[in-house]
Amino acid sequence: MPDLLSRMRSYLFYVPVVYLYTAIMGIGSLASSLFDRSGSIQHKFARGWSKLILATASCPVEIVNPEKLNVGGAAVYVVNHLSALDIPSLYAALPFQFRIMAKKELFRYPVLGWHLKRSGQIPIERENARASLKSLVRASEALKAGMSLVVFPEGGRSPDGHLQPFLGGSFYVAIKAQAPVVPMALIGTYEALPMNSFHVRPHHFQLVVGDAIPTAGYMPREMDKLAALAEAAVAELYYARSTVARPAVVPDDDALRHTQLTESPEGR
Repeated sequence: MPDLLSRMRSYLFYVPVVYLYTAIMGIGSLASSLFDRSGSIQHKFARGWSKLILATASCPVEIVNPEKLNVGGAAVYVVNHLSALDIPSLYAALPFQFRIMAKKELFRYPVLGWHLKRSGQIPIERENARASLKSLVRASEALKAGMSLVVFPEGGRSPDGHLQPFLGGSFYVAIKAQAPVVPMALIGTYEALPMNSFHVRPHHFQLVVGDAIPTAGYMPREMDKLAALAEAAVAELYYARSTVARPAVVPDDDALRHTQLTESPEGR
């Protein structure tokens, strides 16, 4: 019975109210874009929209290690992607203006897509290499101009709560701009609203901030190396606090054969 009541609350109240918030705040954001070239007013609308969503869902978000957010300038903040509640959580929690690098499909949605375009968010089109490179260059220029970026390097939401491999594009941007990479882990959003679900469960969220990773000395061709370093940092932050267990490390075939040879009597 409690689960049924929770589902009814989501389907009959929460989801319609979120659409209402999106329409009202989206229209306000679009109107402000006619005279606000900096995007600061639109960012405030996005923060207000996010706080309304989280308050209605009874999902407060807390920043852990907030002092690590300040790196003395623009940075690329990389975070895991678990839920449709991730973006509201980031807008509600982060105390500074930023731009999001997001997949181009989001820019096609009514109201939301219009807001993304007018507020200067950066679309990534992974199927088109030339368009993708153009977006990455635009993102690096925004960084150099002093605007921080927030990115989901996994490329999409996790279907099971575990981290997925990080893609290199956002790290190419950080290297080109010589901006630090700040690893962050969102915890709790998967439990509140997993992928392909409309059933929202009240939950306490945490945004855990790690130590910044400098990009000085990195070359663009080393973006995958930097991605692996950031992925390990986010994984450490995430699995230390999440209810989702860290997956077991399965050795590859070559490593397994090497272990068997060295441990067998013949291999000694």
